[in-house]
Amino acid sequence: MERDELKAWLRLTLSPGIGNVSARKLLETFGLPQGIFEQTTSALRQVATTAQTQALRSEPPALSALLETTWSWLNQSEVNGCQHKIVTLGDPGYPQVLLGIDDPPLMLYLLGKASFMACLPPDAADAASDATASLPDPWLIDAQRCLAVVGSRNPTPQGARNARLFAKALVQAGLTVVSGLALGVDGAAHEGALEGLPEGGTERAATLAVIGTGLDRVYPKAHYRLAHRIAQHGLLLSEYPLGTPPLNANFPKRNRLIAGLARGTLVVEAALQSGSLITARLTAEQGKDVFAIPGSIHATQSRGCHALIKQGAKLVESTQDVLEELQGFSAWSAATECRPDHEVTHSRVGTFEEGNTLLQAIGFDPVGLDALQGRTRLTTADLQAQLMALEINGQVARLPGGLFQRLSGA
Repeated sequence: MERDELKAWLRLTLSPGIGNVSARKLLETFGLPQGIFEQTTSALRQVATTAQTQALRSEPPALSALLETTWSWLNQSEVNGCQHKIVTLGDPGYPQVLLGIDDPPLMLYLLGKASFMACLPPDAADAASDATASLPDPWLIDAQRCLAVVGSRNPTPQGARNARLFAKALVQAGLTVVSGLALGVDGAAHEGALEGLPEGGTERAATLAVIGTGLDRVYPKAHYRLAHRIAQHGLLLSEYPLGTPPLNANFPKRNRLIAGLARGTLVVEAALQSGSLITARLTAEQGKDVFAIPGSIHATQSRGCHALIKQGAKLVESTQDVLEELQGFSAWSAATECRPDHEVTHSRVGTFEEGNTLLQAIGFDPVGLDALQGRTRLTTADLQAQLMALEINGQVARLPGGLFQRLSGA
């Protein structure tokens, strides 16, 4: 991208009162942004309002500084193969699936080794969708091989575990995991996707993170190292200009991109007011598959998933349940039959096996110490000692409020 072209695109996005819808009308009428700014006032008034026309006739005050920052970022040297890119509406490298959503972004900022598949001729597209066909380049992201994995920012230990293990198994089956880099389920999904890459095997795009800030920032800061690992093994994407801080309104808005870039959405855990339900709704509105993992009827974080299942989302207990719905993927890997939530730790302290009385007493719903004493008749000291051993083994998790929960692998 040339500097003058970049300046015109940035100017269009910064012009007050010019949103994506208005900008697309201007682009359809006058062509590239440079052409828009060459128009007379009367010509612009045929497409834009008076206020919009006035805004287009003068450069935004922030343009000069943003241009310098963006041009410098765009021309940074590659580090370990990670590239800084900008793709614009109509660019061959712009993800074609986003053209079918409401309000596709005018510009996308990309950071990482991966990129999106260009729009293919019909014959090539048919070949690419064949389950036995391999990607010509393992770093090209194909939306037909992407699945969004989303959920609560405050998941239960089992929810975070499920997110990680499902994502790992999905990548092992040949999919790319899309999520939002948020705390909780998003972060666990990205981590699991990275774990799904074979050691010493062919590198490829394991995961795609759609973020709600400028790409020169990492939010939350706790995911700084994770973001760099994603760039090394996938792609970071944002529609927001460099320097954009973490604004509350931007995160629900970016959910349309998470839904748009994937073939379907798996909701791991979600409360009824969770933003991940926005992603699920947008996925359904786009005619794509929505999957949900059920949980305890007592867990607030499961109620959103239960609501989705009632509304027609597919109940998921294993990765095979997902792959069966994504036609063409069920035969990709013999490992896809696994139930990731049943992974167990083989190095354990003590002798707490499947039939352990305390594990049976805990069940799979959160339970307090007093209730456990009533069920087991153990002394407080014995009960706490056994719970500690189970925690060390990864069989039980301690929850806020003095509650304990058995993990599915136990």
